[in-house]
Amino acid sequence: MKTEKTEIAILGAGPGGATTSIFLSKAGIPHVVLDKARFPRDKVCGDALSGKVVSVLNQIDPQIVYDFNADNDRYMNCWGVQFVAPDGNALDIPFRLDKSGQPYAPGFIAKRYDFDYFLFQQMASPHADIRTGCPVKALERLDDAIRIHYEEEGVSCTLDASVVVGAEGDRSLVAKKLAGLKMNPRHYAAGLRAYYENVGGMHPENFIELHFLEEVLPGYLWIFPLPGNRANVGIGLLKSRMQDKNINLRKLMAAALENHAGLKERFKDARLLSDIKGWGLPLGSLKRPLSGERFLLVGDAGSLIDPFTGEGIGNAMISGHRAAKFLTRAVQNHDYSAASTRQYEKMVYDKLWNELNLSHTLLKLVDYPWLYNWVVKKANSNATIRETFTFMFDDLNMRAKLKSPSFYFKLLFG
Repeated sequence: MKTEKTEIAILGAGPGGATTSIFLSKAGIPHVVLDKARFPRDKVCGDALSGKVVSVLNQIDPQIVYDFNADNDRYMNCWGVQFVAPDGNALDIPFRLDKSGQPYAPGFIAKRYDFDYFLFQQMASPHADIRTGCPVKALERLDDAIRIHYEEEGVSCTLDASVVVGAEGDRSLVAKKLAGLKMNPRHYAAGLRAYYENVGGMHPENFIELHFLEEVLPGYLWIFPLPGNRANVGIGLLKSRMQDKNINLRKLMAAALENHAGLKERFKDARLLSDIKGWGLPLGSLKRPLSGERFLLVGDAGSLIDPFTGEGIGNAMISGHRAAKFLTRAVQNHDYSAASTRQYEKMVYDKLWNELNLSHTLLKLVDYPWLYNWVVKKANSNATIRETFTFMFDDLNMRAKLKSPSFYFKLLFG
């Protein structure tokens, strides 16, 4: 069997892997991309594209977000988020206080089937050797490479890479075999997703909805609007909580939609359009190694999902962008030692760790229903507090106030 060689191999062509490939191509660096699927393909997800996604897209091509903004068949403009407290009271928080002069929406919602295929198409480049339908079966450490054993059209193949980028999601072989990562139920959530049509009472400005039902805390049920009078509906909960309380997530979601006072009327005429599918969410609530000798981890493979919001796409693209930046420099010296790749890890955590750590704290706070109910009630009665929450989307220092007892003291006494 002939073994091919490459300097860089990217395993996975989702948002993290695709972003890495796109920016490597911009730098003129040859690489191989392997993915077990053939695109377009579905990916179980909440489908929300945050401001982080928009930021990276702007660095790929500023025209992209204008095209998304005009494509009403596939991309739903999103202008904010609605938090629904356990007692049913809702708090609307716009992403922008002033929309005048805003040329495009600050966020979007699109099926991963469409968005991932769009990114996949952006990978096309003379520098990218893209191979789909190629499941990776094993990884082998050599003195000067990582040997990748994969299949293509049923034929066993091998590829030796000087460095490997693990971007294969929560079941990443790179994370397991090279980084030695294991699933930790206290830092891992399970999620379900379904597509519905004719869900009633959707927000007029396409706000995404996060319903913090008492029986789901510290997780939540979500409803995200999609084009064509459709919606992405799902639920997420910590794996440890499910184990401790013997919770069946599928039954919990069905019971909430059928019986919960704030939801059953909205779903009385709704029609399920798809199977209810599940997937794993490796949360960034624990700082894990993202690199080592001859490998980098991006996105879900590196457990970079926001513990509070569940956002994974934006963090995957940010880490993919930084992986490409690191590799653009490292390839000149052919240095992929653990000491060298640690620079990539620092680049990612310098950008994301404070936010991930803060989100972990917020996840603990929402486990107290009375506190969540009280904060929402106070915010609904005070415009200044509502504006403060809006600023928190863009200002991490302001968001950190939610960790401070003095913040709640000020809420209490006006």
